[in-house]
Amino acid sequence: MDLFEAESPTDHTPVYIFSVSLLLWCSKVIADSSIGSGMWLCQPAPKCGDQIYNPWEQCCDNDTILPLNRTRQCGPNCTFWPCFELCCPESFGHHGALTVKLKVLGVKSQCISSPISRVCSR
Repeated sequence: MDLFEAESPTDHTPVYIFSVSLLLWCSKVIADSSIGSGMWLCQPAPKCGDQIYNPWEQCCDNDTILPLNRTRQCGPNCTFWPCFELCCPESFGHHGALTVKLKVLGVKSQCISSPISRVCSR
């Protein structure tokens, strides 16, 4: 075959189709990923008081940044996670009893309206 002789266009058609498909797919993945990351960068950073924090590793509890795995005592024999729970005095039932209640995501949780997680024994 001469160097300047053209090959039949059907000889490499599957290779061309695969190459073009791969190129289009890769360009879509790159375009989608850059849009996704760009949208993330444009979101306002979560703040606790006047400090920025990472909600994947920390929470904001009464204007204090805490690690998600931090625990505190709710009475002498009961622990709770301040990022996810509240320690609440129980106004009825046992005198001086404490309950752990769940914080509701996106709502300023309060003892009176939050669902009970468990009762702490005294």
